[in-house]
Amino acid sequence: MNPVRVLIADDHPLVREGLKRILSMEEGFEIVGECGDGRQAVELCERLHPDIVLMDVHMPEEDGVSAASRLMERYPDVRVVMLSFNDGEEYVIEAFKSGACGYLLKDMDAESLAHALRQVAQGNPFVHPRVTDTLLRQFRRAAAEVGSAGKSGAAKSASGGRKPESDLSGGASPAKNRLTRREMQILTLMAEGKSNREIGERLVISEKTVKNHVSSMMQKMGVHDRTQAVVMAVKNGWLTI
Repeated sequence: MNPVRVLIADDHPLVREGLKRILSMEEGFEIVGECGDGRQAVELCERLHPDIVLMDVHMPEEDGVSAASRLMERYPDVRVVMLSFNDGEEYVIEAFKSGACGYLLKDMDAESLAHALRQVAQGNPFVHPRVTDTLLRQFRRAAAEVGSAGKSGAAKSASGGRKPESDLSGGASPAKNRLTRREMQILTLMAEGKSNREIGERLVISEKTVKNHVSSMMQKMGVHDRTQAVVMAVKNGWLTI
């Protein structure tokens, strides 16, 4: 199996050196280059063709979020993983909006870092556990807004108005990848930490039916667990930011 080609972008030389040492001791990684700002990262991608760009959020010349957006436009097959000390909501949300596949914190241990990059290399989004909490808070707020909008739409429908259908894909995904309203309801309740049994009780459906919906939803989204589902929803703009 070919090694995962990694480009490191961080404005602190000691951080870059530490990351290189960690990954050089792990099987399956090849450090193809390093740089100190986002602009250089974009330029190096054209020449080095990395699989993953491990990029600091805050850098001079061009920050990681801006660079990630440009990388996704030019090299959509490259997977960008943001690296930061900051788990603040505004940074996390902007990182995923830029097209990042992961958000890691610099206080994580070497084994966790290697595991995260392997997951991303396999096509799975990965976020630090503390970042997951940030995404769930945002998801709950968005779900509350969806609920309020649904009530408003129902009132308009009752008075003769027409309620437009919700398109979770934003028009970018094929129809087969669009979640149904029921799946969106279940995704919302999953983000609130509800179990399948609790979801079934809330929606007045059987637990088996919930499991079937969850399985269908995960397959459509191409994810393997609930955290990844939330990340995917944020990344694709299905949530109101």
